[in-house]
Amino acid sequence: MTNPDLDRWLSAPAIRVSHERHSTAPPDRLWAAAQAVTVQQTALLGRLIRWRIPGTPATITLDELFRSPPFVVLDEGEHALVSGLVGRIWTLRRDYPRLETPEEYRAFSQRGTARVVFANWVAPDPDGASATLASEARVEPIGAQGRIGVAAVRPLVRAFHNAIGTDGIQVAVRRAEQSEPTRTRP
Repeated sequence: MTNPDLDRWLSAPAIRVSHERHSTAPPDRLWAAAQAVTVQQTALLGRLIRWRIPGTPATITLDELFRSPPFVVLDEGEHALVSGLVGRIWTLRRDYPRLETPEEYRAFSQRGTARVVFANWVAPDPDGASATLASEARVEPIGAQGRIGVAAVRPLVRAFHNAIGTDGIQVAVRRAEQSEPTRTRP
């Protein structure tokens, strides 16, 4: 899986946010760097995550975060991870039902809530020597109250979604490129 098929999980989202950044690092190193970024290393994005998901440790990696409740892993590949979350994402309390399987996520249809999918992946360049780190989030409301709730978070998403690219993806790209082996001249 290079570019995950997110339509398989949410084909008509009310909110869709995507970011990507090219790196000179090879795909394996870029993916490893992305998996190692912790919540506390993502500045504003990390603070937003901890505000929206109370109890999230600052030292948890984003990879661990997306693999732990309230998230459920929906799909993954060599350089990709797709996770889902359901519930009343607009409330300040942790109102996210726990799901165990992708099938439970797909079948979730409780009115007055939303389904959210988060995907992070590395797309190798044709030469295989460099790659692009990409992230996409989609939100689908369920029922009239769900649409009202999602409408309430839309301004927050609009105001802060760039933190994904600047605080999240940029940190991973910088790390991957800094860990590049030094080249010696012949």
